Amino acid sequence: MTRPTSQGYITDQSVINVNIETQVDPRQLPAPRQRRKEARPQELLDAALALFVDKGFAATRAEEVAQRAGVSKGTLYLYYPSKEELFKAVVRSNLGALITEGIELVEQYEGSTSELMRELMHTWWNRFGNTPAAGIHKVVIAEVRNFPELAQFYSDEVMVPADRLFTGCIQRGITRGEFRPLPLHEAAHTLMAPLLFMVLCRHSFGSCTIEGRVEIDPALVLETHLDLVLRGLEVRPPQAAARVAA
Repeated sequence: MTRPTSQGYITDQSVINVNIETQVDPRQLPAPRQRRKEARPQELLDAALALFVDKGFAATRAEEVAQRAGVSKGTLYLYYPSKEELFKAVVRSNLGALITEGIELVEQYEGSTSELMRELMHTWWNRFGNTPAAGIHKVVIAEVRNFPELAQFYSDEVMVPADRLFTGCIQRGITRGEFRPLPLHEAAHTLMAPLLFMVLCRHSFGSCTIEGRVEIDPALVLETHLDLVLRGLEVRPPQAAARVAA
C-alpha cells in the first residue's frame, strides 16, 4: 500500500523501516519517577532543615515539610514516622557523618597536629558553620530544654562524638610532643566555643537590622582563633618559657 505525499510516496515498508531506525532502547530512557523516589529522602531533609531553622522545632508542622518538599504527609511518614525522627535525620545528615569523617582523619593523618587542627576547623566551618545547617545549633539551644529525648539524642550523636574528635586531636599533639599537656575536655571546649557563639550570632542578631553593629569577617575570626589557640597549645621553646616565667 502506498500513500502520496508532496515529496513522493510513503509505503508501509518505509514506515516500518523508519520506526525501526528511530526506535530507542528502553534501557536508555530516563526514569524520572525512579530518580524522584531516590532523591525524595534528601528533598524531605532539605525542606525540614529550612523550616526547623526558620520556625523552630516546636512550630514546624509535618504538613509544612511535606508541602515544601512537594509530597503528601503520608509520603513523609513513610520515610520518617514522626517529626522527632525527621529532626534526628536532619542532625545525622548534617553533623553525624561530618564528625565521623573527622575522627577517621585524626586516626590516619600523617602531618603535624597543628596542620590537622587547621584542617578539622576549616572543614567544620566550610561544611557546617558557614551553611544553613549551622542553624541547627540555634534550634537546639533554644528548644532542647522542652524536649528531653532530643537533648539526649543530640548529646549522644553530636556533643559526645565531637568531644572525642577534638580531645583525640589534642591528645595526639601532646603524645607527639607538639602540644603542652592541658586538660583535654576543657581545651576542646575552649577550641569550639567561640565558633559556636559566632554561629549563634549569625542566626540571631545576624537576621536583624541593627544600626552601629560592628561587622566581622568569619573567615578572619577563624584564622585569628586558630592562631591564638595553636600558639597556646604548642610547646614553647625553653627561652620563651623562661621569659614567661620571669
